Amino acid sequence: MDVIRLAGIRCYGYTGALPEEQVLGQWFEVNLVLWLDLAQAGASDRLEDTLNYCWVIESVQHLMKTTKFALLERLATAIADAILSSTSPNSTLVNQVQVGLTKLAAPIPDFAGTITIEITRQRNG
Repeated sequence: MDVIRLAGIRCYGYTGALPEEQVLGQWFEVNLVLWLDLAQAGASDRLEDTLNYCWVIESVQHLMKTTKFALLERLATAIADAILSSTSPNSTLVNQVQVGLTKLAAPIPDFAGTITIEITRQRNG
């Protein structure tokens, strides 16, 4: 199985356990690993035989901007589900996705680090 990695997808979103996080929002970063068969694209050299990276990035950004969840785990799952259940052209090429979702500035006293949730999901059927 082949892999496409999309790293550093940054977006302002409204996910968090505190009410202020869902109102004021904060910055998040998403890193994706997409497992798919790239043999046809490798042989044909045609854009229509591979996954549209722009579509994936725009889908992730739209979801992050327009949804509100309490948990990072829920947002990461929503991102994976959106990619795996899409009917966009060639999105069915993706067999498995790993989502790394990072909260860049968690509102935790005396903590200047980041928090990352990583989940891996497979296409059903």
